[in-house]
Amino acid sequence: MHKTVNVNMNIDAMIEDLRTLVEVESPSRDLDALRASATAVAAVIERRLGGQAVLVESEAGPHVHWSAGGDPQVLILGHHDTVFPLGTLARRPFTVADGHATGPGVFDMLGGLVQAVHGLATLDDRSGVEILVTADEEVGSHSSRPLIEERALACGAVLVFEGAAEGGSLKTGRKGCGTFQVSVAGRASHAGLEPAAGVNALIEAAHQVLDIAALGRPDIGTTVTPTVASAGTLDNVVPAEATVIADVRVESADEKERIESAFAALAPHLDEAEIEVQGAVSRPPMPESASAGLLAVAQQLLPGLEGKAVGGGSDGNFTAALGVPTLDGLGAVGGGAHADHEYLVIEAMAERANLVAGLVNAIRNPRTPLD
Repeated sequence: MHKTVNVNMNIDAMIEDLRTLVEVESPSRDLDALRASATAVAAVIERRLGGQAVLVESEAGPHVHWSAGGDPQVLILGHHDTVFPLGTLARRPFTVADGHATGPGVFDMLGGLVQAVHGLATLDDRSGVEILVTADEEVGSHSSRPLIEERALACGAVLVFEGAAEGGSLKTGRKGCGTFQVSVAGRASHAGLEPAAGVNALIEAAHQVLDIAALGRPDIGTTVTPTVASAGTLDNVVPAEATVIADVRVESADEKERIESAFAALAPHLDEAEIEVQGAVSRPPMPESASAGLLAVAQQLLPGLEGKAVGGGSDGNFTAALGVPTLDGLGAVGGGAHADHEYLVIEAMAERANLVAGLVNAIRNPRTPLD
């Protein structure tokens, strides 16, 4: 049986590194903020692990890549972008109280990055380990996906440091997810003088919302949720344009194909209205089979640890879809992702960091196949 590395972590050092990362705000798509964040992440990695962390430029902001050298065997995967706009830190500063750390990004997923780095720092031999911290996970990973897939295939095993599931469980399966936008083109007219001369894009959009919502199959795990709609310019003008955005989650490749085909087949209800559909299920489902071998190792290292399938997507969806063994939810124990009450449980940080070290050792010295 594999054993965890029994090391007394310096919790104060972990908290200080977490403070450093949280206090460099990193909203997705803000290139200046993301550059500052990537620089801070690289500095933490280099200070704790040595070597050089390289900033990989992209249109979405810099990704951070670090390699210990040697034949690649395990990829530590995370992201440094967050969903919170600049200024959130002033309203909700990094705070440690009552056993919790709070602040924008502590749980999703800066705490996981800190735990991963400090866990690796306990290993005298880090050969074969790579770290990739991307800048666009929260907005779909369009820029980073090719690099993620390249390094996952090269390494052959992926540990994803998104926050843990409820109760500290690991995430062993994820739904595929995507976003669709339906754009409606109508014709403007005066709402009082000649409303019938127009083609009301808002009414057409209302029809589309109902059609879109009807595509869901919650009984088999497929949810289709209209989330954002906009239409109109003035209260006395028949709207000429409207948009509807929908969030989609699926558990199978068959459902991915069905949903994409159904969106492509949407048709207007009003005469002379036109619609255009954009989008896809861009993150493929992450099957639980992709994590089975790694989960078994983690449960040997930390008896009582559970795995759960969850609805949210991560970059682990991409690596699992390639057939690369992938274990997710290894990051912070806590909750409140994307919310003002986001928090990290400090007491769990050392245990999770030790789990990182144990998993890396087990992957590099396998006794049983991981897939």
